[in-house]
This record gives sequence, C-alpha cells and structure tokens, in this order.
Amino acid sequence: MQYTSLGGTGPRVSVAGLGCGGSSRLGQATGLSRAQSVALVGQALDLGVNFFDTAEAYDTEAIVGAAIKGRPREDVVVSTKSRIRQHGQLVGGAEVVANLEASLRRLDTDYVDVFHLHGVPPADYDHVLAEMVPALLREKEKGKLRHLGITETGPNDPKHLMLQRALGDGYWEVVMLAFHMLNQNARASVFPLTLRHGVGTLLMFVVRRIFSDPAYLAETLAELSRDGKLAAADGTGEPLAFLVHPGGADSIIDAAYRYARHEPGADVILFGTGDAAHLKRNIASILKPPLPQADRARLARLFGGLEGVGLDLPRR
Repeated sequence: MQYTSLGGTGPRVSVAGLGCGGSSRLGQATGLSRAQSVALVGQALDLGVNFFDTAEAYDTEAIVGAAIKGRPREDVVVSTKSRIRQHGQLVGGAEVVANLEASLRRLDTDYVDVFHLHGVPPADYDHVLAEMVPALLREKEKGKLRHLGITETGPNDPKHLMLQRALGDGYWEVVMLAFHMLNQNARASVFPLTLRHGVGTLLMFVVRRIFSDPAYLAETLAELSRDGKLAAADGTGEPLAFLVHPGGADSIIDAAYRYARHEPGADVILFGTGDAAHLKRNIASILKPPLPQADRARLARLFGGLEGVGLDLPRR
C-alpha cells in the first residue's frame, strides 16, 4: 500500500480508500450477509487500506465499527457523514450533533477522524455555515471528531460552486468531490484551492457506471458528440479504447483509477466493492504508475471541456 498525508490535517492515509456506500454498500445491496461485509472490510485492512468512508445514509457504519474492533484505533482513519436535511427540511446544530452521537454509537468508537456534512448544495451553504459549523466545532473541542469535512453533491453542482466558496472559509480540513476522466473541471476550480489551503481531498465518482458499462459509455459519448460538446475525436473504434495498450492501461477501469490517483491534488481515491477479488483488483490499479503522458494529454484534449458527465447517483 502507498500512503499520503490527508492535506494538512496530519493523518497518514492509504491512497486507496474503501467507500462504504455507492451501489454496493459493502455488498449489503448485492446479497452479502452482515458477517461477510465485516470480513470484506477486514480483508481491506489486511491489504493495507486504512481509510474507510461511511455515512449515516449508507447504513454501513455498524459494519465498519465491527470490522475495526480489535485493531489499534489509531491505525484506522474513519470518515462518516451527517445529512443536513430531515424530511426535506434543513436541520439545526443540535440535530447535527445528535447525528454525530448516533454515528459514534453505531461505529462503537469514541471519535471519528473526519466528520462531514453530506452532499451540501450551494443554496444550503449559508445555513450550514451559520447553524451547523459552530455546533460541530464545539464537539471537535471535546474530541468527538478530529477533522471537519464537507462533501459536494456532484450531480447537482457540476461546477463545484459550493466547494469553491467553502475552500476560502478556513473551516474545512477535508472535502469530497467528483472527479474522473470525463469530468475533469476540478483541475482548474478545486484542486488549486485545496493545495493552497492544505485541505485534504477524497475523490468520488472515479469509477461508476460510465466506465463499467460499455454500452452506457458509448451512448453517453454519442449524445455528447451530437450535441457538439466533444472535441473532434481522433481515430475510430470503441470509446476510450486508445487507453488499453502495452505500456498503458489493462482496462478502462484500470485507466480510470490510475488517472485520478495521479492527479495533482488528489489524496484518497475512493472505491466501492462487495467482492474480495474486485477489492484486490481496484487496489492494484490505484497503486500502479500514472498513465502515459500521451494518453493523459489525449484525454484532456478530447474531454477536458466536459462537466457533469457520468455523475450518476447510486442504483438501489
């Protein structure tokens, strides 16, 4: 495993982070028993993964808590999240603190390393700043969370407007954002700010349906081409097939993980799985060297102008 600093926060984290939500939710959505999902997290730990991202909304906090029992707590970095709305209404500071307490009980731990406010759209940011941040900073002083984080809602904020504002406020030590081969705009709008302010980054949407479903990828790119949103493609054949070659990637998914992993400003690449073999393959890809520079340059030329592509919400 390879490790890095999570921005300026201090924790050494594995560059491969196990995302405990998504379409799989550690296999809970695909038929695994609770014990099997706990064992899967244990396998990730044995492979050197020390960063685990869960959330109140994922219903996997108790699984992560069970899996890390018996491991030195200081060797594991746990990230979880609170919703900012309940029954469609924005909640206040007291409710967010109650959510933190509930997460600590489900994780069976005294503190979380990173506590995020989950999926914050630009329109809700003022409320978050006024009502939730002061309450959580008081809990941080008590030691119940080590670092305060915020996650964007990629499908509903493709320009990263919330993060562009938040990263100048000085409250956020970790952020989660959408970035992948066909959605590169964080390179100009987010990463310069996180690097300047020493904020840790967690990358989501690195691999979703857009890269795992060839028919969907082809359909999406054909639609973008018809709409005049793609640069003129050079060559023919399957979309992104140019990435798979000797000295290049083994597959489109392999390319997607390597592309995000070596982006300047990227700290942790989040991936989800419900299968042990898939777990090992994903980690292996994340640990490989960068894609050839010629392939990266071609990706930038063909797809660098896109935004909001391939940001599908998890399928339930």
